[in-house]
Amino acid sequence: MTGLHRPRGRLRALAATLCTAALGAALLGVAGTSSAGAVSTASAPASAGTATAAAGDKVVGYFTNWGVYQRNYHVKNIETSGSADKLTHINYAFGNVQGGKCTIGDSYADYEKAYTADQSVDGVADTWDQELRGNFNQLRKLKKLHPDLKVIWSFGGWSWSGGFAEAAQNPAAFAESCYSLVEDPRWADVFDGIDIDWEYPNACGLTCDTSGRDAYGNLLSALRAKFGTGNLITSAITADGSDGGKIDAVDYAGAAQYLDWYNPMTYDFFGAFAAQGPTAPHSPLTSYPGIPTEGFNSDAAISKLKGLGIPAEKLLLGIGFYGRGWTGVTQSEPGGSATGAAPGTYEAGIEDYKVLKNSCPATGAVAGTAYAHCGTNWWSYDTPATIGTKMDYKDQQGLGGTFFWELSGDTADGELIKAIS
Repeated sequence: MTGLHRPRGRLRALAATLCTAALGAALLGVAGTSSAGAVSTASAPASAGTATAAAGDKVVGYFTNWGVYQRNYHVKNIETSGSADKLTHINYAFGNVQGGKCTIGDSYADYEKAYTADQSVDGVADTWDQELRGNFNQLRKLKKLHPDLKVIWSFGGWSWSGGFAEAAQNPAAFAESCYSLVEDPRWADVFDGIDIDWEYPNACGLTCDTSGRDAYGNLLSALRAKFGTGNLITSAITADGSDGGKIDAVDYAGAAQYLDWYNPMTYDFFGAFAAQGPTAPHSPLTSYPGIPTEGFNSDAAISKLKGLGIPAEKLLLGIGFYGRGWTGVTQSEPGGSATGAAPGTYEAGIEDYKVLKNSCPATGAVAGTAYAHCGTNWWSYDTPATIGTKMDYKDQQGLGGTFFWELSGDTADGELIKAIS
């Protein structure tokens, strides 16, 4: 999920600098109209067959609290873009995890920032003395316009997952702190549950965790016991479908009983964290000849998780509303060498779809996603057409729905979210 779920946190650029190329995709992505002569888009894998269950219709979009700063993306944009009409759930990212507890991520953006009438969802300005302002109050207003819309508070993420190891030492105390924060009387009506984004239990992300195979499930068990059945509990998890990879490090099948659904982060498989390439789509739906790492694709992750016994309806398919790219590339098709990360608005190697669709339009497709070669830059990203392919796969697999990182990467009129069915 990237500040961009990948970019995900405001510290993501710093994290990228600190991580070595050797850690590559293991840390970042899976830790997450073709032109003439281009590689054709792969169809849904033959293993998909017919739906194993009725496909779900959940559409879950991440909204980042830091997006109100440089990105100038506010809750009102969810309404004006038409996205609110498509969403069933919003994941609010992120709350922090510190000292074994759930804590506020950004108090100013979350509940202190005053909104003027023209910035507000309902056209009513905040007053200096009202109890709740910021994103939380704007989300409350959005829910009044869309009574069926649910909001889930997500904790952790790439930058703030280091606190889960301490939390796992006393799951009951952690759950108590999370419940007290999410159900704070000032905003209890805003949130309908909690999402845990631990990157990654018993494996390495920005830091390495050695809590053990069962720590993740123990944490979720305590959360379910505290939050009860009336609240949603979900979790963003690795999509590393390789043999001996991150899925194998945790008992995700055992933990599934405590969750309403999983969000396998089926993006960020490849990117310019491997500065010299080879170029590869960051969110391939399937494998393809020449893929740099087997098991780094959406179908491999979904198939592995289902193979563990996790019900298909508890798995959502992840889509990135952004691209990853390299520069110094001469080869149009995937597999080319590079000299580094392509320039990006907020972080090198990453750019929003709304920018890329005009600055570097797709020139080909591979494995169910698009790529673009313009000048010496090479990007991969999803388009409305490739999202359509992924929706076919979601339906064939009987998955519970779709989630995406994140809302501000879409066009002002919601071009990508409108392709989700």
